[in-house]
Amino acid sequence: MSLKTQRFIGKAFGYLGLLLLIVFIGLPVFWLVIGAFKANKEILTANPQFLPASFQFDNFTKAWTGAKFSSYYINSIATTLMGATAEIVMAVTTAYALVFIRFPFRNAVFILLLIALMVPEQVVIVPNFLTIANMGLLITKGGTLETADFIKGWLAIFLPGASIAFGTFLLRQYFRTIPMDLTDASKVDGASHFQTMLNVVVPVATPAIATSGLLSFTAKWNEYLWPLIVTYSDQLRTLPIAISRLLDAEGNTEWGVVMAGALFVVVPVIVVFLLVQRFVVEGLAAGAVKG
Repeated sequence: MSLKTQRFIGKAFGYLGLLLLIVFIGLPVFWLVIGAFKANKEILTANPQFLPASFQFDNFTKAWTGAKFSSYYINSIATTLMGATAEIVMAVTTAYALVFIRFPFRNAVFILLLIALMVPEQVVIVPNFLTIANMGLLITKGGTLETADFIKGWLAIFLPGASIAFGTFLLRQYFRTIPMDLTDASKVDGASHFQTMLNVVVPVATPAIATSGLLSFTAKWNEYLWPLIVTYSDQLRTLPIAISRLLDAEGNTEWGVVMAGALFVVVPVIVVFLLVQRFVVEGLAAGAVKG
């Protein structure tokens, strides 16, 4: 078999694998989008059709009003932005210290971070809940909440996830690819560690930071269990919980409305990804070149 034939076969298998991946990922998404425009009887039928007989645009209105998405959106945006920002700041500063600052037991600290990555999130729910309760951030009163109550509730949601070990691990690995000559030149010019980090390291590591921020944003936007546990009022709850409000306990769920509600949650993540995808691609390409 000639080398040209081998390359052709390799490309054919590569494109076939890509096509299968697109089908496996794209088909459920396509079904979600189409289902959001279907009546319930069209979704539950034994002979489903890809396209709806008539587009049910009122599914979106029912979802928006049925789960009070307007208030849930505010909570999700606030907690996600605050949580992702805090996580990125913690990850950047910690990763910088682990790479560019020499201090005792630096490798031991990194090993502890690796151990933290292995601990399931569910294991620390009770300690985190007790900590938040001791800080006085649990809002258990009913009625209309005040601004201070909203701030406390948002803090209760995002504080436990403000320092996730994965972001630090990802940025540490990227910071190690930055030439030490850049930071040494900054020190020669009299820059402090903070100035070096802000003016030298962060601009160079923008692709990795954007990737870490996207992963953090997605995780916090889709988080369901912790916001459900730590909030007692619907006025403080987030979008994933709003979708569960559309489910009927007696089995009379309108699945078209549920899928429309799911689109309200999915679309912002897609928009954010489209905005930062250039940085993500740059980060992947740089990692491939630098090894």
